[in-house]
Amino acid sequence: MGGSFRGRNALLIGVVLASYPALMGAALYPLPWVFVILVPVSYAAELALPPQATERLGRLQLAATLRFLMREMAAVLLLARTAGAESPWFALLAGGLFLFHWLRAAQSALATYLNRCHNLKPVATRNLDVTFPPAPPETLVNWRGARLLYLDVLPVGMTAFGALTGKDWLGAAGAAGALALEAAAVLALSVHVWRAAPLADRRRVIATVDRQVRAYRPEVLLYFSGPADSAYQATMWLGTLERIASRVLVVLRERELLAALGKTTLPVLCIPSAVDMMNFRGLDTARVTLFASNVGNNIHMLRMPGVTSVFIGHGDSDKEASFNPFTKVYDEVWVAGPAGRDRYRRARVGVRDEAVVEVGRPQLDGVLPTGPGLPYPSVLYAPTWEGWTDDLFHTSVAAMGPTLVRELLALGVRVIYKPHPLTGHRSATAREAHGAITRMLRDAGLGAAAPPHLVVTGDEPHLYECFNQADLLISDISSVIADFLASGKPYAVTNVAGLPEREFRERYPTAAAAYLLGPDCGELPGVVSRVRPEDDVLAEARRELRSYLLGPDHPDALTRFDEAVTAARARADAGDAGKSLATAGDEVA
Repeated sequence: MGGSFRGRNALLIGVVLASYPALMGAALYPLPWVFVILVPVSYAAELALPPQATERLGRLQLAATLRFLMREMAAVLLLARTAGAESPWFALLAGGLFLFHWLRAAQSALATYLNRCHNLKPVATRNLDVTFPPAPPETLVNWRGARLLYLDVLPVGMTAFGALTGKDWLGAAGAAGALALEAAAVLALSVHVWRAAPLADRRRVIATVDRQVRAYRPEVLLYFSGPADSAYQATMWLGTLERIASRVLVVLRERELLAALGKTTLPVLCIPSAVDMMNFRGLDTARVTLFASNVGNNIHMLRMPGVTSVFIGHGDSDKEASFNPFTKVYDEVWVAGPAGRDRYRRARVGVRDEAVVEVGRPQLDGVLPTGPGLPYPSVLYAPTWEGWTDDLFHTSVAAMGPTLVRELLALGVRVIYKPHPLTGHRSATAREAHGAITRMLRDAGLGAAAPPHLVVTGDEPHLYECFNQADLLISDISSVIADFLASGKPYAVTNVAGLPEREFRERYPTAAAAYLLGPDCGELPGVVSRVRPEDDVLAEARRELRSYLLGPDHPDALTRFDEAVTAARARADAGDAGKSLATAGDEVA
């Protein structure tokens, strides 16, 4: 696959490079009919060039502007050879192309300025009543620089057709058309530049947003930083935070997260700059900050005094992320149930037992205890990703995923495949296995009598909706297991390394009530049969494990979470009061 991709790139580069001398030769000879054939071929090859090939040509001093200029020069030479250099149409075409590039530079400058004003503001928001000048249409802002070069198809193409038909004026008419489009874009952008004047003042933008945040008076912050494909880690908490009594503000650090974050009614603030974030006074009323992941940018919020820092993570599991040594920097660590507390005790990573608070998993309220009621079993295969290390047994996708899905299809069950969003992010082997599974399920669903298999690689349907559509879960060691236990339905865990059963269950407590699947998937028929209640021998074990992993059913998890937030706010307020009393005592002394 990689070799064919490189071969295609080489072919496209060869066509692009060969088209320019060929166009020049057709212009000088002159051969208008050859020129007419070569022009669309040249543009098509240019359009098909992937970014890697374009970058390679740039390194060879053949950047896009130079390539397009060569094609334009060939068109000018063609008109000179067919109409004569003394023709007024020759002068108009050459002058028009010169003005075209001058206007292109002006349009690119205005579009870049507006992009900076609207899309690179020092502070961006959602669901906050902040009024800024409206942004121009995306087309006006995004079509700049090299993209605008393709407008020269009008003068180049019409010059070629004019040379073939003897209508020398067509090239100048094409140049006039390109200039008219550019002039209209420059005029429209100029209006938006005038409107965007308030956005040019960085301090004014920050002050405007700061006033609105101060008016909201946030009490709790959900702080998140990371790439766009990790936004799910924060999104999973939005529904819960919308339902608690405290006023919550979501604080993001990367611009791309603002669009990637899920739907919410909560106000959202994005502050990319560390300096701006640490000096943003609208956050001063907050007394609790919730952290969904361990990242370096957390330090900017952790430095704020008078705020109780709480690590809530993005799911409890037996993986290292659920007992990361970094977690000891937070004032408190909130886990779902006693299992989370025991993980930190066993790991001895510096997290104090009194800092651990059991709050349940309030996101699981909508998980149902029954399956979809189909005439055939419905199996959810939800593996984790390959992780940041080279542990070959982190995910089952590469080692046994295709075999597992093939065997499930042979058993006549419905398969719902929902891989981790980062599957294939690091490992080419996992990426290829994921592709094989996807193709297998797509092909299996072509038959009229086939169950409606489902591949879920986007946000919808949500993982918990997939739980409700399944009679059985098959997963790796991950937080998916603990969450699925809320349903009470049977689940299987992949034993990718082929560890002895006792050792596997001792190492991974979340597998204590699981049916295990070895690398060859030989246990699969028996595991699938466990969806029948009379054959499900681990039902009672799952009930006990559910309490251990997720905590008690009463009070419900949302109530416990809300009470934990209120208690953390009270501790932060008490700490501030204590500091004030100490300060007053020092002054009296």
